[in-house]
Formats: sequence, C-alpha cells, structure tokens
Amino acid sequence: MDRMLFLAMNGAKHVARQQATTANNLANVNTNGFKADLVSFRALPVVGDGAPTRTYVVDNTVGHDLSRGSLLHTGNASDFAIGSPGFFAVQAPDGSEAYSRDGGYVLDTTGMMRTRTGLPILGDGGPITVPTGMRVQLGEDGSVMATPQSGTDRTPQLVGQIKMVNPTAKEVYKGEDGLFRINGGGTAQADANVKLVPETLESSNVNAVESLVQMISHGRQYDLNVKLMQSSDQNDQKATQLLAMG
Repeated sequence: MDRMLFLAMNGAKHVARQQATTANNLANVNTNGFKADLVSFRALPVVGDGAPTRTYVVDNTVGHDLSRGSLLHTGNASDFAIGSPGFFAVQAPDGSEAYSRDGGYVLDTTGMMRTRTGLPILGDGGPITVPTGMRVQLGEDGSVMATPQSGTDRTPQLVGQIKMVNPTAKEVYKGEDGLFRINGGGTAQADANVKLVPETLESSNVNAVESLVQMISHGRQYDLNVKLMQSSDQNDQKATQLLAMG
C-alpha cells in the first residue's frame, strides 16, 4: 500500500510542476517576444523488489516553442522585431552574450542602445552607442543609421549593426531570465539571413485558450492523484485495524 501512496504522491508533485510551467506561460501571454516552455511526462522504472513492469512518471521540460508570434506594426521608430527565425544579441547582467526576440530599444544618457528591460544591445564589436542629437533609423539587416538633427551636414552615418543569429533549437536553452543562451557556453555566429522588421513588435506565441485547457487538465490530474493517496491511506488504516483485531 505504501508503494501506491508514494507513486500517487510523486504524480501529484510533478503535475503541480507542470501546472506551474503552464501558469508561467499564461502569465506571459502579453509579453512581447515570449516563447512558451514545453513540458511532458516521461516514465521511469521503479527500483527495488517487485515486478519489473512497474513505472512512475516525472515532469520533464523538453524545450521551448520557437514559433514566431504575431507581428504588430506600431509606427514607433524605436520598435523592432525579428521577422524570421533567429534572435538578436544582448549583454546579460553577468556580462555574457545572450539572445532575445523582445525587440524595441531606448537610448541611455550615454547614447547606448538598450532593450526596454535595460540590457545593452550588441553589435559585432560590443554594445552599440549612438552620438547625441541624432535620429536613429534601423535597417532590415540590423544596421543602425544615425542622422544629425542640426548643422548643414545631414548625411546618415552607420554607427553599428545589431548582431542577429540563428542557432538551432537544440543549440540553445532558455534561462530563468527569459534569455536564450548557447548550450555549453560560447556565442553564436552572426547570420545575414536573419531579418529585422523596423517599427514592429512581436507578440508572445502563447495560446491563451490552449494554456487554460491545460490548466484545467493539470488540476484534474492533481485531484486524481490526491484521491489515490487518500484511498491508499484509508486502506492502510483498515489493514491496521484488521491486524489489531487478529
């Protein structure tokens, strides 16, 4: 009976973990560039005496959905999206290179281009800085053109090019901060086939209806495991009573 209790307890624990992942996806349904986490169950054999066919299941994060979200034209010159598979490079808080699809930028007091979460946007040579008093225009290839707003010379100047990469889904993992990184460390090579779409934002690729259905399913699975735990406990109590009477 104890084995049934432990199996049901393990099932409830891992269903709760799946529900937490689904809840996180649902919470980011309006987060630009967010990519949904994918989870599944996998079977593991029970170690110990007894039939070798006994198994239990555990939650397993199998990756992330890299499908593109909807593109929304905003008309805002400081917005941009990645219009093809791939990412643009940012500098993570620890100084390492990471990748995102949450486009859009702001210029800090030094003119450095940063994401709206404050991360420096990287070019091939490091963070991109725009001289003060210039209007920025982004190109499809990630080029950053700056045009003087005063003086007689209004010729656009190339001040940098946003690094865009396209590693395969198996080459990257998503960290707890939502940024993607290369498995095993290192950086990805720039890919000229990745295209930037100016004045546009990419929405989350989370399907809200599907996530809500998953939440309901997880809740029912959790309740079923709890009922199995209760049944196992009741059977143990009855067995103990019978032994006491004997």
